[in-house]
Amino acid sequence: MAPLIKIPMKKLVALSLLLVLTVVATAGGPWVQSKGKGYYKLSEWWLVFDQHYTDAGLLDPNVTTGIFNTTAYAEYGITNRFTGVFNGVLLSRNYMNNIRSATTEEILIKGESINALGDIDLGVKYGISKPGAKYPLAASIIFGIPTGTPSAGSQGNLQTGDGEFNQLISLHGGTSFSLFKKALYSTAEFGFNNRSNGFSDEFRYGLEVGMEVVKQKLWVNARLTGIESFKNAEAGEITSVSIFANNTEFTSFGLEASYYVSSKWGISAGMAGAFRGEIIAAAPSYTAGIFLDLTR
Repeated sequence: MAPLIKIPMKKLVALSLLLVLTVVATAGGPWVQSKGKGYYKLSEWWLVFDQHYTDAGLLDPNVTTGIFNTTAYAEYGITNRFTGVFNGVLLSRNYMNNIRSATTEEILIKGESINALGDIDLGVKYGISKPGAKYPLAASIIFGIPTGTPSAGSQGNLQTGDGEFNQLISLHGGTSFSLFKKALYSTAEFGFNNRSNGFSDEFRYGLEVGMEVVKQKLWVNARLTGIESFKNAEAGEITSVSIFANNTEFTSFGLEASYYVSSKWGISAGMAGAFRGEIIAAAPSYTAGIFLDLTR
């Protein structure tokens, strides 16, 4: 395994929380909730990796690192135009395996873990187009609240949050249609993430296509999401592998299936992974959850 060395943040091995924490693609896309209606989801997301993309986009090995997040997501219609959005990591477990000598297998640094609250995203989405529009358009602002632990463990390299307050402003568009007697939808989302505490600002984007495979029962969607850093700030140095990093970039492809067990309750499962990136884990992530859809 790779030894523990001091490296600048821009070369830090990092894990970006892809689908769950970036809020690139939300459950409703450009469709806001009707007043009093809502969508709620409790999910588990996890990733274990032993290699990463460097700041040059190359693959390098690292000590095996993992994170498991239990996340609650909710959308609620405040009015027919305004929807409240909540996305919070209720419990985050971050761990690192033992670091051993490549020649003697002697343990150089013992593995550690942390279990704590993660960061919380809280915001609102506004329906620019009228309810029921064929091509809905919406705008959102999401506030990233630093409720997680930014530093823990003997090396200070275990985190469940990045310790910075950010504001993500996004524009959402899309449409629904039918093809071969199947219901489909497509969405596109673009946003600017203003970060504080020495972190670079970001451009975020997401494209999604979904299809109703079994009427009133099974939906399958594909997502392309990404982050591009403006690289306009530095967050200083840190001594080892961390959950969050400065100047992270990636393009990720993911698939998810949602199955309605009843008219309103359902289960979901999915996976995603970055096929190009900088300062990001090079391994797939997985998610499984249960949801309550009160829009039906």
